[in-house]
Amino acid sequence: MKTNSFTSVWLAVLAGFLSSPPVLAWDYEGHRLVNQLALASLPTNFPGFVLSLEARERVAFLGGEADRWRNSPDAGFKHCNGPDHYFDIEYLKPHGLDAARLSPFRYEFVAQLAAGRAANPDQVAPVDPQKDSDRTRALIGFLPWTIAEYYGKLKSAYSYLKEYESGGTPEEVANAQANIIYIMGVMGHFVGDAAQPLHKTKHHHGWVGDNPNHYSTNSSIHSWIDGGYLQQFGVNAGKLRNDLRRAQVLPLQQAGASVTNIFPAVMTYLNEQLKQVEPLYKLEKEGKLSGRRELSEEGRDFITGQILRGAQMLGDLWLTAWQQAPSDTFLRSQLAKRKLSSTPRTPSDKPNSGN
Repeated sequence: MKTNSFTSVWLAVLAGFLSSPPVLAWDYEGHRLVNQLALASLPTNFPGFVLSLEARERVAFLGGEADRWRNSPDAGFKHCNGPDHYFDIEYLKPHGLDAARLSPFRYEFVAQLAAGRAANPDQVAPVDPQKDSDRTRALIGFLPWTIAEYYGKLKSAYSYLKEYESGGTPEEVANAQANIIYIMGVMGHFVGDAAQPLHKTKHHHGWVGDNPNHYSTNSSIHSWIDGGYLQQFGVNAGKLRNDLRRAQVLPLQQAGASVTNIFPAVMTYLNEQLKQVEPLYKLEKEGKLSGRRELSEEGRDFITGQILRGAQMLGDLWLTAWQQAPSDTFLRSQLAKRKLSSTPRTPSDKPNSGN
């Protein structure tokens, strides 16, 4: 069954809310919810194969994929996967880096980070090699680069899907569509991570350093926000439904970005979520994000509001990638050559053998 209806997709999402136990935040159920809401935000002219029942379930399941990768004991894999989930923005300054002038190129940023560490030994804490088996302690995270790179992958996938739809086989079209579903689902995990305020701050497992407001220093705050809070108190499904808007193409120029460089728009999104770190700690201090008291609507609205922000950004990124996907002229030419070479010759096409 396929549908392009914004309303009917929303009814399917809401039915999932009503038939399931209260969802978690950014544990698997929370990431699943972010992806479901993002799907529900897509406009009616979005490619229909994405909104089929099977595809919606696949995208929702893949919301948890990047966390499943963490079960690997391989240090090399942990090294490349772990830092993709966070970006501790406050650590840029001690490295002599400006958040407004970051390179959109991941490895150029790594070089800048290493140079900044070497140039500011009095500002950057040394790494204990005994506690750095996966070699990530000198890193501060790659979350914005990860999101931008998945966006690029999605644009590419839509580009070649268009060509296969015009000149490919049914099997090629189906495989290209499956690739898009996979990329969308996994991409959703990282956009959802960016909506969790503690994934963008040095205060990710309790407040560190100067603490004049006496915010919590308990390391368990991260897991509590990730899932424990909503596991205990549930989710306001009606408010999420009512507040969801349709996805919009991102105004890239306003964010200093372009159709070939989404990174500034992603950083704008991350910086907006960074502003929610102290409000989160303030709510926790006031007992409004605590499991020791009765439900606080203000606390739950804060958590579900962040989930909604993640879903809206994800839907906007998916839509923008589809709209901005360029023509894959190389693949088009290859498919044209293949078609020409496989076309049976007529008698008039055969060379004249002569007498």
